[in-house]
Amino acid sequence: MAQSDTDLAVRFEAERGRLRAVAYRMLGSFSEAEDAVQESWLRLQRADADDVRNLGGWLTTVVGRICLDMLRTRTSRREDPLDAGEAGAVETRVPDPVVRPADPVHEAELADSVGLALLVVLDTLAPAERLAFVLHDMFAVPFEELAPIVERTPAATRQLASRARRRVSGADVPPDTDIARQRVVVDAWLAATRAGDFEALLELLDPDVLLRVDAGPGTASKLVRGALEVAGQAALYGRTAPVSHPAFVGNGMGIVAAPGGKVFSVLAFTFRAGKVVGVDIIADPERLAGLGIEWPQDTDQA
Repeated sequence: MAQSDTDLAVRFEAERGRLRAVAYRMLGSFSEAEDAVQESWLRLQRADADDVRNLGGWLTTVVGRICLDMLRTRTSRREDPLDAGEAGAVETRVPDPVVRPADPVHEAELADSVGLALLVVLDTLAPAERLAFVLHDMFAVPFEELAPIVERTPAATRQLASRARRRVSGADVPPDTDIARQRVVVDAWLAATRAGDFEALLELLDPDVLLRVDAGPGTASKLVRGALEVAGQAALYGRTAPVSHPAFVGNGMGIVAAPGGKVFSVLAFTFRAGKVVGVDIIADPERLAGLGIEWPQDTDQA
């Protein structure tokens, strides 16, 4: 019996959350993930759903193909590698984080969120490697089902995932997950920027710290490496310090600047041994609006 449009929509909605999770881990962008999921719905409507025995598997494959195409398009547009190492106007994109006010209720939810440090590492993988790693290691999709998506044999697809796994495990992903320890560093950062204390900022930074600023298309986004340079850039953001507050950004502590409750920028930190080794700043108004951050206007200064 042919499925009605209503029945098909109900079955699709039951898969939407998982599909969005797959797409977000592939793309690191909530808006692009939503676009990929919506495109999979359109393709399902055009297909003969009665011939689809495993709808979840079919949709995962379709979303994987869509994300792979999007990643390849993104890679072809990228102008500068992440390790350019010099400050300047570059095409810099920071993964979309989940942002919430810092309070004890949300702290318990951090274990379920996707770390920005992992998303940054995933972004260094080739599109096919990222797909093989995400779908197999995170969502247990068999290599036999992945192989047609990346146009390789199952054995070659296994090698893609293995290579990606080695790069992820070998990457310098900071192990600091102690939220209380992170909060101390974030509070010290805010105090230093509010006081204009350059030396105090230096004390918080790893010598090889990397700062990435995503200010949006057509703007002077920045890629800055080194404690002296990053401290200098941080000082430029001192004007937002009075309206900046600790927040949960991704699965760790960060900062939100929100004058009058309107989010102006989001800072995500990565930590190692009590030092800041990475600062990702989103200051693109369009992306910030797309994150749907609800920030109270009467938040007290921390």
